[in-house]
Amino acid sequence: MPERGITDKDALTSRNPYAETGTTMRAAVYHEPGAPLTVEHVPEPRVSSGDLVIAVHRCGICGSDLHMADMHGPDSGMRPLPAGTVMGHEFSGEVVETGSNAGDFRIGDRVTAMPFIACGHCAACLTGAGYRCAEACYSALGEERGGYAEYMRVGVAETLHLPHGVDDECGALVEPFAVALHGINAARLVPGERVLIMGGGPIGLACAAWARYFGARDVEVSDFVPERLALAERLGATGTIDAKKESVVGAFKRRAGQRPDVIIECVGLPGTQQLAMDYAPMGGRIVVLGVCMAPDRIQPVKALTKELQINYAYMYRRQEFELTIDLMNRERIDPTPMLTGTVGFDSFAKTFEALKTDKTACKVQLDPRI
Repeated sequence: MPERGITDKDALTSRNPYAETGTTMRAAVYHEPGAPLTVEHVPEPRVSSGDLVIAVHRCGICGSDLHMADMHGPDSGMRPLPAGTVMGHEFSGEVVETGSNAGDFRIGDRVTAMPFIACGHCAACLTGAGYRCAEACYSALGEERGGYAEYMRVGVAETLHLPHGVDDECGALVEPFAVALHGINAARLVPGERVLIMGGGPIGLACAAWARYFGARDVEVSDFVPERLALAERLGATGTIDAKKESVVGAFKRRAGQRPDVIIECVGLPGTQQLAMDYAPMGGRIVVLGVCMAPDRIQPVKALTKELQINYAYMYRRQEFELTIDLMNRERIDPTPMLTGTVGFDSFAKTFEALKTDKTACKVQLDPRI
């Protein structure tokens, strides 16, 4: 994609950033629930004054994308994606076009970005919580095309430079690690505490890394999949629990000497929040990071009588993105064991479908250039 002319937002005749660009790009497109994604040529994005266009170098496949691609009807808890959506919200890339208000971004800069474009000047944006902006337009949910494409539009206010020590693969892992950091911050973890992480998917594994970094004495990860339990130990877990073979709370107590002070629920299936309440001690703390998209039932009396503190953590603040990048650059946090595969467009749709049932892989990324 050649460098293109700068277009001022006020000069645009349409609010559609993809209309009449004159050139196309490859993208993996969603059409209906349950149907495989299809790789098609779609219009390239065009830039507005406060935007950038990036060439996507890596974009991770997230479990929430897999769920949303199959989401049907009101029981899902969310409306289905619009036909024509291009998903992908864990990405890194290179700036190829800048708007007139591009700040300190230049063509050729390596970047990642939070997957939304907000106003940049309201109280939420100014305090780092741009995802709470009333004008936020989310990438990969139909409003803005995401990173399963050769190019995408990002907001200047939401974009961050990647230093030399953070390569493209790690740059596309900043987003899930920021989710996990937000969850650990919500837990108000104190050094020396004992932590149980339910679920060894990418978010659970990232939580293990952060919990160890911030001084947890014991970090146990429970899961059914041996491959993910093995990854947990490489990412900082002090131990793992095969939930198929043993009592989770019993195994935790044998190794840590007590029930967990903090439980991070990263499974997101009906019943797992109740399990977290069952596992917790009196006065324990639970953070729910798992995105459950189906109706669930809990027994509030369990949480009530134990006086549990339960937080639901969603997305992240800009400061958490910044800290993640900084610590990756300083090699204090190493996300690389999580990456289990990289594919190009030729095999992307097939890989995306396979990941709906294959839980042995952890994080697979798209490289649109191969």
